[in-house]
Parts: sequence; C-alpha cells; structure tokens
Amino acid sequence: MKHWRIEQMDWDAFDASKVDPSIVSLIKSASVVERNARDYTEYLVHVFAGDQGFIDAAQNWAEEEVQHGDALGKWAMLADPSWNYEEAFKRYRDTYRIDVDVDASIRGSRTGEMIARCMVETGTSSFYTSLADATDEPVLKAVCKQIAADEYRHFKLFYDCMHRYLKREKLGRWARLRIALSRVLESEDDELATAYHITNEPADMPYDHKRCISAYMSRALGFYQRKHLGRVVAMVLKTAGMTPHSRLQRFISDAAYHLIKWRQKTFARHLKTAS
Repeated sequence: MKHWRIEQMDWDAFDASKVDPSIVSLIKSASVVERNARDYTEYLVHVFAGDQGFIDAAQNWAEEEVQHGDALGKWAMLADPSWNYEEAFKRYRDTYRIDVDVDASIRGSRTGEMIARCMVETGTSSFYTSLADATDEPVLKAVCKQIAADEYRHFKLFYDCMHRYLKREKLGRWARLRIALSRVLESEDDELATAYHITNEPADMPYDHKRCISAYMSRALGFYQRKHLGRVVAMVLKTAGMTPHSRLQRFISDAAYHLIKWRQKTFARHLKTAS
C-alpha cells in the first residue's frame, strides 16, 4: 500500500526561480535508478524463494520505488522542459542491467542480503533528507520528504526481515558490519555513474566511469550536513547489532562528516581534471 500518490502533490506550486541546477542533475539520475526497482525485486524473489510474506512485501516496495522515480522524473521535466524522463529511462534500461537469474544472495546469506538492502535504504533516506533540507523549491522539498519517509519505512522492512533470518543464520556483529560497509562502498559503482551519464550527458558522449561518478558525487556529497551523517552512522551501527546512539557513534559520525567533505573535494578535482 502506497503512503502517498503523485497526484496528491501540489505540482502547481512549482517555482522555477528556486531551482538549483546542481540538484536537477541529481534528481534526473535518481529518477531512473528508482524506477529500475522491479529488476531488484525479481532478484529478491529468486533469493527469497519460499518466503511468500517477504516476496509480497518486496513487490509492494518496488511499486513505491517506481513511484519515487516517476515523481522525480515529473519534477525534473518541470525544471528542464527539454528533458524526457521516459526516453532517459529507456536508455538507462538498455545500458545498465543487474543479474537477476540467481538462486542465492551475492551477499552469502539471506541475512547478508537484508543487511545490504538496509544500507541502500539508509543511503537513500539520508540522500533525500539532505536534498529536502537544501532546496527552496517547494514541490521538490515536499517530494523529497515523502520519499525519505518511504525509504526509512523500507529500512525497517528489511531490518525486521534481517532479524528473522538472523535467528537461523547466526551472523556475528563484525560479519554484519563488514557486509554493511562493503555495500556502502558500492555506491561508487556503475549504477549511479551510468544513471548520471544517461540523464545528463549528450547521447553521443562516450561513457567514462571516473568522470561520471565524480560529477555525481561531487554534487551529491556537498548537500550532506553533520546531522545527516549522524543518522547514517546510527542506522549502520543498528543494522550491525551495535549501540546506535553512543560516544562511538558520535565519534564515527564526526569522522564520517570530514571524510565525506574530503571525498567531495576529491571528486570535484577529478571532474575538473577530466573536463
């Protein structure tokens, strides 16, 4: 069941004078990634064969993710009337695919798969919260707040499922933390870089991973504030079975904030060199 619908948003409130071009490029990229959720659902259906309760929940999750893509795509076309969301998504589907023909999780266990999914929802929830806090455009602010709330509910869905499987698979805290951190590092893979390339660069421009991930990350990381990183660290620690609100969490959050800012500057330098 969806908690909101696109048609309920006040699209007439769109204010072009408050659009930040650097956010537009991120929204375009995010729209096609979000809409691609049905591939991930097919993958999860194979991994969790026999768990009909979770499969039903995953299929509902996918429909909410697709709605996220459609809402972001609609907003991006308001911000840039020359851009076509449907055409961009078709090009993205033709370019980027995940392997869905599996019979087990690439994370080694069903618990590991749920940990990875928790990390994805942690990242998206914090990302849309950071954009909602950064933008003055009222429609985008409202859309991002709705999506961020959905993503946090999705985190809880996968977190609860993780604990159900944890009782059987007995993954220790450090093993869980290792899986969580490895999934966080995958944010720099081809999924986002390809999305940026397809949605923001000329169709005849050759794809270059380093250029595209630098363009995406140099923009996206710049919107994170300390409070956003604090929540991310708390959710990572919670998923790993560690105390989410503690001196350790505050220490890691502070370190993460400085790391993010350093990475943002590094990506910006890479982008300047590539241009």
